[in-house]
Order: sequence, then structure tokens, then C-alpha cells
Amino acid sequence: MSSVDFEGARARQGLSVLIFSTLAFTVCFMVWMMFGVIGIPIRKSLDLNATQFGLLTATPVLTGSLIRVPLGIWTDRYGGRVVMTVLMAATVPAIWLMAYATQFWQFLVIGLFVGLAGGSFSVGTPYVARWFPRNRQGFAMGVFGAGNSGAAVNKFVAPALVVAFGWAMVPQVYAVILLLTTVLFWMFTYSDPAHRVPSHVRLADQLKMLKDPRVLKYCQYYSIVFGGYVALSLWMVQYYVGEYGMDIRVAALLAACFSLPGGVLRAAGGWLSDKYGAHSVTWWVMWVSWICLFLLSYPQTQFTVTTIEGTRSFHIGLNVYAFTLLMFVLGVAWAFGKASVFKYISDEYAADIGTVSGIVGLAGGLGGFVLPILFGALVDLTGVRSSAFMLMYGVVWVSLIWMYFTEVRRTELMGPHTAPARG
Repeated sequence: MSSVDFEGARARQGLSVLIFSTLAFTVCFMVWMMFGVIGIPIRKSLDLNATQFGLLTATPVLTGSLIRVPLGIWTDRYGGRVVMTVLMAATVPAIWLMAYATQFWQFLVIGLFVGLAGGSFSVGTPYVARWFPRNRQGFAMGVFGAGNSGAAVNKFVAPALVVAFGWAMVPQVYAVILLLTTVLFWMFTYSDPAHRVPSHVRLADQLKMLKDPRVLKYCQYYSIVFGGYVALSLWMVQYYVGEYGMDIRVAALLAACFSLPGGVLRAAGGWLSDKYGAHSVTWWVMWVSWICLFLLSYPQTQFTVTTIEGTRSFHIGLNVYAFTLLMFVLGVAWAFGKASVFKYISDEYAADIGTVSGIVGLAGGLGGFVLPILFGALVDLTGVRSSAFMLMYGVVWVSLIWMYFTEVRRTELMGPHTAPARG
């Protein structure tokens, strides 16, 4: 085979890997976000408070987060095709059993196993990236990451099934879909032994990445753009139902205005990161997030003012249209941010992309686990639904300050390396 034929065959294989890995990740993410919709009728039947509802929706996210580091390491060692196939096949029985749960603890236990699907990101990211040259890895990872749109697919599919057949039909249908996806993935993807980390690399050596301050910083960024995305994807349907009195189907459709661009446009974020650099994209993402979350944080407020003609009452608060528009903008920003964070990783940790993506993915996933529980606790404590956005606003502040001092402010203003003054 000539070099041209070889390169053409490899390009076709890479494209097939990208397409079916993205399909697999989309279905896995749909499964992972299942409780964002079926949790509403379950909450009603079990009479759960907001904190318990947050724990219910977040439980699968915990497992999907904790498994990311070992999955990234196993992907480096054994190849993404094998690891992804085994992961999806192992998740199918747990999804099916979800339909038979009747008590809160049963949902939590089975949810832990369903959460394995969330670890698919740490398998697919290094698997896909290694099939493409460095200057196209940001775009390739962005296309794969568009599988986050499974959160929006869940909002289209699950409400229809709930209304037509009851919530128990959702996990059964999802189990069948995931099983078919597993078969398709195995049939149309490929393995390349050259993509595996040499066997002399030890687990302890790979885990040393946890001590790298840059990795910790990227973990912080990702806990917002991915962890926040996951948390709000789980939280938004019930938010619309409670705050605006929407039917579950209308609420899910409006919530998809956040979830869909937050997934699909990740590919555009990868392209922008390739063209303008990870730092520039991430910096603007954080500022747009800061503005949107500031406006979303303002609660529905009724106040009375004494005027010369007596008292007058005013109402301040976002209506459903303004709220949905801001959520859409936030979803777009986070789609770009998810891609730009992983562009940092592919640029700086090409040899350990599986391990580092697993660590950063773990941080993002843990954000997606902790935040819904905190959202619920804040609502139970304050009675203010927009307190969820107040919390996210504070987290974005941390990233902006960290990024400013480590990336933006590169010139030392005081000390031995200060540039001489010019007069």
C-alpha cells in the first residue's frame, strides 16, 4: 500500500471513529442525564424535598466522575475501542433495573451503576484525539464533545415517554438504545496499538499529574463549564416547573434551549480554540458566564415605594423569555469553554492526554455531582430558587481571579524581574 493510500485509509478510519464515538457519547450522556426528567415524577411519588431531589439527580454523576481517572488510564493502556465497548455493555443491565425501583435508597444504589455511562467522556476524548493531527485535535475533540447534546436529546425523548407510558418506560427504552449503540460502536470503530501508552509507564507516574498546578487550574475551569452544565441540565426542568408553572413537556423543551447549544456548539469551540488559542476563548467564556449568572441570580422581587401620591408597588424579575435567552447564551459560552479547556490539555499534555483528561473530567463531574445537592440545600434553606445561580456566580469569580493572576497578568510589577521604567 502506498503512503497516499495508507493516509487515505487512516483518514477514513479516523472519521469513522469520530462519528461513532460521538454517537456513543451522545447516548451515554442521554442516559447519564435521565434523572433530570424522570426525577420529577419520582420526586412527587416519594415526596422528596429539594435537597433529596438534588441528591437523586446527582447520584449517577458521582460514579461517572470517580470512574473517569481510571478510565482515562485504561484507555491509554488498552485502547479506547475496547474500554468504551465494555463500559457501555456493563451499564445496560443497571439502566434496565431502574424501572423496577420503588424506594429512595434503591434509586440511589442503581443510580450509582447507571452513572458509569458518564465516564465515557474520558475514554472517547483521548481515543478520538489520537486519530487526528495536533492542529485538528481541538476540532475533533469538540465534535466528540458535542455528545453533551445527549442532555437535550433526553429532554425531547423522556418527557414524551413519561406522559405516554409513565416514567418506568424511560430506562427500559434507554437500555435498548444503549445496547444497540454498543454493537454499532464495536462494528465501525478501529484500534491502533501505537496509541497506547508504553507498558513501562506506571500508574503512580501517571497520577503524578495531580500535583501539577496547571492541571488543578484546568480542573477549576472545567468544574464550571462542564460541572455547571451538568448541574443545570439536571436542575432546569424542575426549575421551570416550579418557578414558571410549566408543564413538564414545555419545561423540558425550554430547558433544551440551554442543553442543546451547550452540547452541539462544542465543535465550534474546538475550532475557535485551534484558531485563537485556548486561553483567549476561555477568558471570554468566563466573562460572558459572569454577566449571565449575575442577571440570572436576581430573584423575583416585589417591593413598595412611598411616593408623593402614596405607596406604589413594583415587581422586578426575569420573565420566562428573558430567562431562557440568558440560559441559551450561557449554554453557548459553556460549549466553547468545554472545548477550550481540553485544547489546553492537548497542547500541553499530548503524551498523557488520557490521564490528564480523566483528572480534569473527574473535577468537572464532581462539580456536576456537588452542585445539584447544593442547589437543593440552598433552596430549602433560603426558599429562593435563583440561589443556584448565585452560587455559580461565585464559582466563576474564582476562575476569573485565578486566570488573571496566572495567565493574563504575565508582567511582574514588583520584584527583581520588573521591567525598567521608561521616561
